Amino acid sequence: QNRALRESKEGLEQRVAERTGELEERNEALRHNSAQLLAANTELDAFAYSVSHDLRAPLRSIDGFSQVLLEDYAAQLGEAGQDSLRRVRAATQRMGILIDDLLKLARVTRAEIRAEPVDLSDLARDIAAELQRATPERLVEFAIAPHLKAQGDPRLLRVVLDNLLRNSWKYTAKQARPRIEFGSVEENGGRAFMVRDNGAGFDMKYADKLFGVFQRLHSAAEFEGTGIGLATVRRIINRHGGRIWAEGAVDQGATFYFTL
Repeated sequence: QNRALRESKEGLEQRVAERTGELEERNEALRHNSAQLLAANTELDAFAYSVSHDLRAPLRSIDGFSQVLLEDYAAQLGEAGQDSLRRVRAATQRMGILIDDLLKLARVTRAEIRAEPVDLSDLARDIAAELQRATPERLVEFAIAPHLKAQGDPRLLRVVLDNLLRNSWKYTAKQARPRIEFGSVEENGGRAFMVRDNGAGFDMKYADKLFGVFQRLHSAAEFEGTGIGLATVRRIINRHGGRIWAEGAVDQGATFYFTL
């Protein structure tokens, strides 16, 4: 009986040793893959930052010289020439905005997170006031719940709310009675913050595209934008250990939820 117990123990120890070896190999492979992924992402972010930064100077030159031509040589250019230069300037300015958004996305990835208590309601009120000052002719109703607080980086969380509230401001432009709400809801025993509007909304079958870089569900002719804002928001939320998702319907508004 003792011999059988000894053999059983030895067999069990051997199996445990084999499993431990397999686990160590897999953990090492995971560490290696994680290191490779981190290095690739770091290189990609550095590349995006460098390219975006280096593109700024030639764009400024194109826009500046086009403006000089329009101002000083308008008579020689004629109407067709002036129109072409105006198109060049509009295109360079759009590209400038795109580069700025790419730089913001790169900075979000590289920035160190400094967590502290943040009053999200105060941030939302500040952003709403900025939007109303910038476009005073628009009458938009804001409903901002008080005392919504979270732990996070105040600069980055401001970027999150700024993007989400500006999105709502933009997509309610064609509404007769636009309304934008910031609040919170229960979510799996925790709390999720939300930004809701009664604007253009979107088709839920395209919801997975919302947070991709350069992904837009509306044409630039309908609503301006670069398709980078929500990608930036998702990256910030991910860096805070949270998640973000959206619900909506065409012409019935949209709601963006996020946890931290």
